[in-house]
Amino acid sequence: MKLGARMMKTGLAVGIALYIGHLIGFISPLLAGIAVVFSIQPSIYRSYQSIIEQVQGNTIGAIIAILAVFTLGNDPFIVGFAIILVIGMTTTLKMNENTIALAVVAVIALMDSTDQTFLYFAGSRFSSMLLGILAAFIVNLVFLPPRYETRLFSKIDHATTDILQWLRVTTRQLSDEPALKYEITRIQDNIRWVDHTYLLYSEERTYFKGSRFSKGRKLVLFRQLITTTKKSFDVLKAFYRLEHKIEQIPGDFQDSVVNELDKLINAHEKLVLSLKGRIKRTHKQSLRKIEEPNIPLLVEQLMHVYETSNNPDKLIFLPLASQLMEYHYQLERLKKLLKSYQTHHQDDFIQTSDK
Repeated sequence: MKLGARMMKTGLAVGIALYIGHLIGFISPLLAGIAVVFSIQPSIYRSYQSIIEQVQGNTIGAIIAILAVFTLGNDPFIVGFAIILVIGMTTTLKMNENTIALAVVAVIALMDSTDQTFLYFAGSRFSSMLLGILAAFIVNLVFLPPRYETRLFSKIDHATTDILQWLRVTTRQLSDEPALKYEITRIQDNIRWVDHTYLLYSEERTYFKGSRFSKGRKLVLFRQLITTTKKSFDVLKAFYRLEHKIEQIPGDFQDSVVNELDKLINAHEKLVLSLKGRIKRTHKQSLRKIEEPNIPLLVEQLMHVYETSNNPDKLIFLPLASQLMEYHYQLERLKKLLKSYQTHHQDDFIQTSDK
């Protein structure tokens, strides 16, 4: 079992909320722990948004619950009617599902039967839930703050490495079809996680002017890195679909495809290594040859081969030609963005693991 930061944060925040609730003497400190579970968020920015929305949702739930008890009582059907009102109001305000669920919990908790003074009982339970929301925010802010920049680049790096390795194997017709089919599904899942992590990283806020400029450039660079990785994945899927038809291409042209695609792969790997700071600037001249794959010429040759062919299946290679051109275009764009980024941040290399 792998213990993630969010799991540890949830447990710690629940423990803190329950301890403070018992220390203060709340009637139901357990509600503070329940509120924590609904309030923990994956990023500091989302946690800040959550605390505001959770307080609003719980306040709405508390007001409706108190008004319902004083006017209609706390009959089970009255509780159900109050819940309907709360769900309707919070949905109209476009609050998220966790906020709506916690507001419903607040209604149920406040409308429970009690022998104590109702306002004191309701105030104690409402305060318990606010304590849980606050505890979740503080723990998320202080304990193990997420480093989404490192996590994002690490995911991009791993996905790119997997794709390029499979491209090398597949273009040489050495790949095992069941294994490649499984890997394509796995890489698709990884790319979805990359997109999710990029969203979380883009939501993180910076508070210094210099950091904002750096963050803005990194966002553009990361977005292009992801786009380029997706295009390389499209090329891999195109080769996978054509695996049994590649043999129709003349042998010398197959060699040309492999050589040019190797140049493209090497260029992609070199750009990622450069962003990590693993390539010396003095070595750029020696690496220039592998930076210039002639994909447009390769596509022209591919079209010429099949324009002069009588094979009725020749058009199936058009998607491959299109994907190669798009991959080459995105790689050239990534090269320009990386050059611009390194001009402004010469010593700012991105780590792929937490220190």
